[in-house]
Amino acid sequence: MQEKYQAAAVETAAQQHWVQTQAARAVANLSQPKYYCLSMFPYPSGKLHMGHVRNYTIGDVLSRFHQMQGFNVLQPMGWDAFGMPAENAAIQHQVPPAQWTYANIDYMRSQLQRLGFAIDWEREIATCKPDYYRWEQWLFTRLFEKGLIYKRLGTVNWDPVDQTVLANEQVIDGRGWRSGALVEKREIPMYYMKITAYAEELLADLDQLEGWPEQVRLMQKNWIGKSTGVRLAFPYELDGKADKLWVFTTRADTLMGVTFVAVAAEHPLATRAAQNNPELAAFIEECKKGGVAEADIATMEKKGMPTGIFVQHPLTGEKVEVWVGNYVLMSYGEGAVMAVPAHDERDFAFAQKYGLTIKQVIAAAGESFSLDGWQEWYGDKTRAVCVNSGKYDGLAYEAAVDAIAADLAAKGLGEKKVQFRLRDWGISRQRYWGCPIPVIHCDSCGDVPVPDDQLPVVLPEQVQVTGAGSPLAKMPEFYETTCPKCGKPAKRETDTMDTFVESSWYFLRYASPDSDQAMLGKEAAYWCKGGIDQYIGGIEHAILHLLYSRFFTKLMRDVGVFDFGDTQLKLDEPFANLLTQGMVVAPSFFREDASGKKQWFNPTEVDVTTDDRGRPVGATLKADGQPVVIGGTEKMSKSKNNGVDPQALIDQFGADTARLFIMFAAPPDQSLEWSDAGVEGAHRFLKRLWKLVYEHTLEGPVEAWNGEQPAEDLATPLKDFRRHLHQTIAKVTDDFGRRKQFNTAIAAVMELLNAYAKLDSDSDAARAVKQEALEAAVLMLYPIVPHIGQALYGELRPGADAGRQAFPKADPAALVQDEVELMVQVNGKLRGRITVAATADKGAVEAAALASESAQKYMEGKAPKKVVVVPGRLVNIVV
Repeated sequence: MQEKYQAAAVETAAQQHWVQTQAARAVANLSQPKYYCLSMFPYPSGKLHMGHVRNYTIGDVLSRFHQMQGFNVLQPMGWDAFGMPAENAAIQHQVPPAQWTYANIDYMRSQLQRLGFAIDWEREIATCKPDYYRWEQWLFTRLFEKGLIYKRLGTVNWDPVDQTVLANEQVIDGRGWRSGALVEKREIPMYYMKITAYAEELLADLDQLEGWPEQVRLMQKNWIGKSTGVRLAFPYELDGKADKLWVFTTRADTLMGVTFVAVAAEHPLATRAAQNNPELAAFIEECKKGGVAEADIATMEKKGMPTGIFVQHPLTGEKVEVWVGNYVLMSYGEGAVMAVPAHDERDFAFAQKYGLTIKQVIAAAGESFSLDGWQEWYGDKTRAVCVNSGKYDGLAYEAAVDAIAADLAAKGLGEKKVQFRLRDWGISRQRYWGCPIPVIHCDSCGDVPVPDDQLPVVLPEQVQVTGAGSPLAKMPEFYETTCPKCGKPAKRETDTMDTFVESSWYFLRYASPDSDQAMLGKEAAYWCKGGIDQYIGGIEHAILHLLYSRFFTKLMRDVGVFDFGDTQLKLDEPFANLLTQGMVVAPSFFREDASGKKQWFNPTEVDVTTDDRGRPVGATLKADGQPVVIGGTEKMSKSKNNGVDPQALIDQFGADTARLFIMFAAPPDQSLEWSDAGVEGAHRFLKRLWKLVYEHTLEGPVEAWNGEQPAEDLATPLKDFRRHLHQTIAKVTDDFGRRKQFNTAIAAVMELLNAYAKLDSDSDAARAVKQEALEAAVLMLYPIVPHIGQALYGELRPGADAGRQAFPKADPAALVQDEVELMVQVNGKLRGRITVAATADKGAVEAAALASESAQKYMEGKAPKKVVVVPGRLVNIVV
């Protein structure tokens, strides 16, 4: 054994051994319980960042631990390889997106392998490969035929210069991120997945997900947004034709307070009103510029303009004016809202801005109503009683809603209805680097799904992207085809699918990645039974990715993907347990120029001065010695230039140091603050561990104490140490398995090794106990630092493979204490300690405490009034 710890040599040897023995290969075995552990797959951006390292280390620790616990473990990896970043990089580097993507995959795979993750690389998938997206095209055609995918006009962000649709995050201050052109809202034909058909089930099944953080379940519940209300109509007549303007409201009790209605800029009534009103037409065009995200709508200035069109109040028949409001989205609800300014904060501000009527129709006991400013109680339905509402006066919320809904129904102008905030999922993207939508447009036959024998529709990869529209729309060799129904010339769809589609089912494909006859193979029935046992990823994916994955699982179930003939996979929810890891954060530093532009510096470029308590009080740039501003602790990011390169860390200290630090620095679900000193401390600990094993093995081989030897062979210090050892084993097992708190597990092993270092006996029994302790410590740390664990266990037990060992088990006999130490208090103040037999009864404990020198001293000859014994902890003598 080498005297010094050489991380590079140790890690190379361990990784070669794992490759040679196929240590991470997962093979279905019905006689063995499975454990499917999955971390969210990465986008192949070019290189790993510390968020990746943390995510995949957590997954690897759990995978290795469960393998040592006797589970058949599957830990796969793949690449979320489609999407806009590849197109942007292709424009910047003037290479096809495919070339950039595959090069990044190769580099990032090598980084993951360097970190020693126990990944079954034979199951690797890349979503941009035809053998993967073929099956989502196949599923698309099935859902299209069932009506669960349909086509309609959708409102999008349109860049008029680049002639392309922009994602919400690509709209910056109302302009396209690349062209700088004012963005327009446009309606274009798009394909939608009918997720609303599953809204009720998606909501109800959240109750099954007991292994998910409550915060995530609540976020999903709010996103689905089930609400019970009333759908009602405002009748009107235009151009001699009678019609109805429909709205949905959860506050039908306020209907008598409606003073105007607002419609979206794209609403037919807005279009009709603008025909002879240039000013309104101009305002509508202004509304169409800017983002379509709800967050943007919520924060922007609310503007409106009257249409001159009036509708009738459904109950009173009074005229109500229609306004166009920039805060109303055509894609949500009916594209119209009833405005009750007195009891809706947004409507209140809007009405005050434009001098519109505000009519109070809700009152609360002890509260007064004023037009001077909004008060929260104005919209509080829990205290609401109708006023100024005619026959409904005095009714509380539920009674008023029921009465108004009944009256509307009698008039044929409304009914109670359950509605969801959730909207159908628009999956069309007018971009190139994505899965082609398998539809052919025929003038005679309409939209025809591509037949199975013509799948996959392969995306051409040797394509140069310019950013101005999709290249596919300019490639006759791609879009020119024939109709599979009538054989006439037809045009292939040039839109591609939202990349959320690929990430909504990849976890199931890992179970049978080589299946070429079906979306999933029979092996999936084994690996996916009960769902993925542990899923790990960032909280930023708590809504859309997880919701779409749940939706896809139900879709695949309902079209028979889980039916394998003689075997079926019964699966309603994809992820049994979810762990959302915290961010990796680090200090940030910058300088600001005269224009307010900030230049950010990496922490390695900066010297920081601290006060006597270690708090930063100033910083200077190493290059010029001049001050920089301390920007605070921020999430590691390119924009703040405060990231740490994992590769540099691995090259300097080794993968195990990176893994140990990132698991020790914080609980997995909390933010991890980067610390160079912490990294160095982790490396020192590994060197110390190596030294302890080296010094122990120098003295020759010895069999570990196994608890079967006579207890009297152990002196009291060794018994105490063995108790500490097995208490540590019990704690670490619980920390890994139930609590998933790896930092406390590491701390417990560190404490154990501190106690080990204090053992000074060199007897045969002592050496056997030391062997037992070192073997257990190495195996307990193995899931976190597997390379050094592999090497050290092979030294402690020559020829043994650490990864094939069982995780240490606590020996109940070793946990039994012969004696216990108790605190002695007099009148509640600690005055000393006593040692008594662990089996001593209350009387014996009282007697020992009263007879102790410390108690006698502070009792000062007085008789005790009362003696309180807290078993295992203390004795309090009251005098």
